Amino acid sequence: MNSPPRPADELPLAGYTVLDLTRVLAGPYCTRILADMGARVIKVERPVDGDDMRRNYMQLEPGRTDQSSYFTRVNAGKESVAIDMAKAEGQAVIHDLARRADVFVENFMPGVAAKLACDEPTLRALKPDLVYCSISGFGQTGPWRARPAFAHIINAASGLMHLEQGDEPAPRASNLQAADVLAGTHAVGAIVGALLRRSRTGNGAHLDVSMLEALISADSVTYAAVLNGGEEAGNPRPGMVVAPIGDRSVAMQFVGSGELWPRLLALMERPDLGHDPRFDTADKRRANWRVLREIVVAWLQTFPSVEAAMAALARARIPCAPVLKPAELVAEAHLAERGFFPAVPHPARGTVRITSTPYHLDRRPLGPRGGAAYRVGEHTQQVLARDLGYSAERIEALRRAGAVDIP
Repeated sequence: MNSPPRPADELPLAGYTVLDLTRVLAGPYCTRILADMGARVIKVERPVDGDDMRRNYMQLEPGRTDQSSYFTRVNAGKESVAIDMAKAEGQAVIHDLARRADVFVENFMPGVAAKLACDEPTLRALKPDLVYCSISGFGQTGPWRARPAFAHIINAASGLMHLEQGDEPAPRASNLQAADVLAGTHAVGAIVGALLRRSRTGNGAHLDVSMLEALISADSVTYAAVLNGGEEAGNPRPGMVVAPIGDRSVAMQFVGSGELWPRLLALMERPDLGHDPRFDTADKRRANWRVLREIVVAWLQTFPSVEAAMAALARARIPCAPVLKPAELVAEAHLAERGFFPAVPHPARGTVRITSTPYHLDRRPLGPRGGAAYRVGEHTQQVLARDLGYSAERIEALRRAGAVDIP
């Protein structure tokens, strides 16, 4: 269920303005969180087409191709201004907006922002205390800086696709868009930190966030080991089990805490495994994991159902969960109680359900503050007039020149 609207002054970024020149996921996810935290986010879109993700899977309105559920989810609560940045007149509008912004976020390939006259040196010359955040696949420096990047590409380059392969015959794509979401989340933390520093020193900042580095940082074991002469720790992950029971599956693990392995042995009534020379140390359990996994899976499959297995594991305080499909998770009461699937307004559908920001503030969800812009450039007129003080004649001249679009 949706929480009542929170007063603006309760939100941590109330009063800050973010100029958002991002698209797809990493950048929009970052600015969506900033919007939920109270910042005013002005999203700059290409005239007519807008953000590429407007045309993604599941269109919300029959007969239209610019209303995807994907776009709505990551752009809720933002204003849309349509500007053609290839035109000098459009670049001048961006400069005027940057003078009035606290934060500027872009996720162009390195070098593109300079061609569009919205790079960090150009904008910091106009607004020295601007917090300028660049999100890219591989970072703003280094031999790979100019490589195009999506999460799938980063997953391959990061080594994690290889680690996930395990016993599969070949590496494969993943549904998890971790590189984008982690980069966006790290960017939020860096931006908030830079704003705190600015409040203390008056200095702006240039933040360089790499999707590749964000994903590598999410690895738990391998890089810490390999950097120091150790071996990879990929799939199958020792101590982590997924067992089919009937037509469902249960996940459980007995690593991460030294107490879990003895608890599992007690629950299985197999104290002999604790003395077995193949399994009597953590290193040996890792080395002989495939054999041990078969023993544990066979034991789990003695339960009549996933629920029965989970009940026994829960009593023994062993972490476990059913393997759920997305539709099953959406129907569960847990996330409903936490308000994680709020509804936002949509002109054609009435409301659209999306995901919330994944943390609470003062015991309440920090959810979206409104819907996504229904049309590309929906707020162009009011932003140029109200924020920049442009006259109606100047706005019309920009529209006729194709520098801005007003739907």
